[in-house]
Amino acid sequence: MHCYRIGSVTQIKSVEKDGYSAVQLGYEEAKEKNTTAPLMGHFKKAGVTPKRHLAEFTGFEQELNLGDTITVELFSDSTFVDVIATSKGRGFQGVVKRHGFGGVGQTTHGQDDRLRKPGSIGACSYPAKVFKGMRMGGQMGGDRVTTHNLQVLKVIPEHNLLLIKGSVPGYKGSIVSVLK
Repeated sequence: MHCYRIGSVTQIKSVEKDGYSAVQLGYEEAKEKNTTAPLMGHFKKAGVTPKRHLAEFTGFEQELNLGDTITVELFSDSTFVDVIATSKGRGFQGVVKRHGFGGVGQTTHGQDDRLRKPGSIGACSYPAKVFKGMRMGGQMGGDRVTTHNLQVLKVIPEHNLLLIKGSVPGYKGSIVSVLK
């Protein structure tokens, strides 16, 4: 079970002016000294305090104005949501952890140091190369992940909290996007 908060409207994009319809939301207060002058003008135009994170969302059913605060009451009629975030970075990992290989397997016939190795990775003298996309060890995690159909257990408007049951991507305290 995880708890999340929501932010303020900082920009409204229209089809006539920008070519598409979207709403930009800002989240988490930022200090004025750490905000650039162009962004300060952007926030003053919207009538909100400086924000640390900005994100665009499409498909809002209600009419929004600059400076409006979006609360969790938006999800009061939802039973399932999609959650988008950056997954935990796990660094360089081998094939057993990264792709679920079983290793070479036998510990007989002189195989004392190959328990978690990938085994054979190429063909013979033809094609005399390793094909692109071969599953090998490498960087794992740190990807943009979408988890679909997570259950909304409870909406607590007085504390602006949304309780979600399921596997939410990201580390503790990371920023996530919740979509209806």
